[in-house]
Amino acid sequence: MLTLSILIIFVLGYLAIIFEHKIGVNKTTSALLTAGILWALVFQSPEISQFHHYRFLQEELSGVIQIVLFLIGALAIVEVINAHKGFSHVAALLNIRSKRKLLWVVGFITFFLSAILDNLTTTIVMVSLIKKVIPEKEDRWTIGSAIVIAANAGGAWTPIGDVTTTMLWIGGQLTSWNIISSLFLPSLACLVLALIPLQFFLKGEATHQLTKQKTEPHGLLVLILGVSALVFVPIFKSITGLPPFMGILFGLAIIWMVTDFLHQGHPERGHLRVSGIMKRVDLPSVVFFLGILLAVGALHEVGILEELANFLDQTLKSPVLIATVIGILSAIVDNVPLVAASMGMYNLGEFPTDSSFWELIAYTAGTGGSMLIIGSAAGVVFMGIEKTDFFFYLKRVTLSAAIGYFGGIGVYLLQQSFF
Repeated sequence: MLTLSILIIFVLGYLAIIFEHKIGVNKTTSALLTAGILWALVFQSPEISQFHHYRFLQEELSGVIQIVLFLIGALAIVEVINAHKGFSHVAALLNIRSKRKLLWVVGFITFFLSAILDNLTTTIVMVSLIKKVIPEKEDRWTIGSAIVIAANAGGAWTPIGDVTTTMLWIGGQLTSWNIISSLFLPSLACLVLALIPLQFFLKGEATHQLTKQKTEPHGLLVLILGVSALVFVPIFKSITGLPPFMGILFGLAIIWMVTDFLHQGHPERGHLRVSGIMKRVDLPSVVFFLGILLAVGALHEVGILEELANFLDQTLKSPVLIATVIGILSAIVDNVPLVAASMGMYNLGEFPTDSSFWELIAYTAGTGGSMLIIGSAAGVVFMGIEKTDFFFYLKRVTLSAAIGYFGGIGVYLLQQSFF
């Protein structure tokens, strides 16, 4: 009865997260309430002592906090770059007349940028730039949809490009170099195969051109420093053995120190100091991850995830099919709890570090959400900025995204058979 109650509460909480705009309750609130209620129920279990639950919660929180600290550091670095208008240097690359050519250029820039930054930030930057180039709504929506696909594909092949990949990296399921070497080609194939059909919806030339936005003082230097700090995180981990959150916080400290020196003696540059910029970091999103990961941890503690793993094993009987289905589900359900659930369902004894199962989970969970506009953080933010219609995306983009998704899986399997 307790297990059923926990499952019902989790489903209700999840529905509240999905329909946050309908019910008017922020998804972070729903995630935290769900986690609190679930763990309160877990502690009432008569079969296992509260001490055991407390120890498990401590261990669960240890892993979750590492992810949360990493996200805070990464978001802060990106916000520092943004405050210095460092991303304006990307604008010069988008002065292209042909809409089809612009689609490809935007796609590849987004693909590589989201591998360094998070896919959410990359989507915001690129969609904001496209708004200044393409006045026609449907053409802008098409290119914006390509940005979503590219951001999700680009985020899947590096340990810092997507929250779910970062979770698998920090959790020990994958190592940094293995993520890059194994998932680059499948992610690239996902992008290219999706853009090929999308390009035929675009005709003619862009009527506007971007003018380079004036950066704040030392904007280019801060851009270089920020990107270097993000790229250095896996290197820092391999050199020191310290967890990734220490690397990102170390990089943030370096940027903080350098910018303090650069803006010293200039009181009018207070908005460029990290101490002020930190207030603009999207903490509600970070707290959402905290809540949802703790909620999934409660399911793990009472054995629900193990039962689900057994069901998938008996029904699908193939790690490839299981990973594929998880990716498809991520178009409907947020990929963060899906990956968190996968990490709880399957242990490293069954699927060791850098096994093909974890590689496929990283790819499918990262790219599967592109098949629906509500299936990823990148899609949701694009819909919010552009007020994109759900059914426009469904009719024009879903099939292209699916072609890319399954094509990338095919490339991965071919890659595995040859190497």
